[in-house]
Amino acid sequence: MTSPTKSWKVPSSPTRDCLLLEFENLDYQSALELQRALVDRRTCGELAQDVLLVLEHPPVFTLGRSGSLDNLLVSPGFLQDRSIDVVRIERGGDITYHGPGQVIAYPIIDLRKAGIGMTELVFGLEAIMISTAADFGVQAHRSPAGRGAWVGCTKLGSLGLALRRGITFHGLALNVTSDLTPFTWINPCGLNGVTMTSLARESKKPIDPDLARHNLKSHFQSHFHRHLSTATVQDILA
Repeated sequence: MTSPTKSWKVPSSPTRDCLLLEFENLDYQSALELQRALVDRRTCGELAQDVLLVLEHPPVFTLGRSGSLDNLLVSPGFLQDRSIDVVRIERGGDITYHGPGQVIAYPIIDLRKAGIGMTELVFGLEAIMISTAADFGVQAHRSPAGRGAWVGCTKLGSLGLALRRGITFHGLALNVTSDLTPFTWINPCGLNGVTMTSLARESKKPIDPDLARHNLKSHFQSHFHRHLSTATVQDILA
């Protein structure tokens, strides 16, 4: 087990503005297209600031660029009957599930301008999940078993990132009040025998999803030295 205190630190720097795009619930394909559009704008200089997307998704399975459908334990017909898609995407990692009760955060960050590397970003995203869990009395940690946030041998939050011309996209998923059943239909993140958990399960008391989302944004600001300014898609992509 790796101690949460042994992590890369984002270099101390003046607080920078970061645009916040927040959605109650956004279908996966729309979120993916939005991320790609933001990366394109950031790459060509039409978007001067980094962006953080925070949202939930309707039920969907996503498969990373190195992922295998062998880690899907149910048939395509089983998922079709439940109107759940499997979407192959360009992020790292294997298969995971997104659905109601998760906090999803997608950072669109120019790493060169931020002065950090992918390692620092990954450790930072793990740190904000671990800190959010601690706010609810749940002791999470890193694990050599895989990237993310863990409670004992169960996984609380997952990471999967992509990098295009120095700009990051995709991100983290923290299980807050998630229905964990769909995770039993896969080997989560391609890890055989691993089970998933949630803040609600671990805390054994009611969890306010809005508070979990608020706290995760707050930890993102403090860890990455960012000030989140609420924006709309029209503001950014008009």
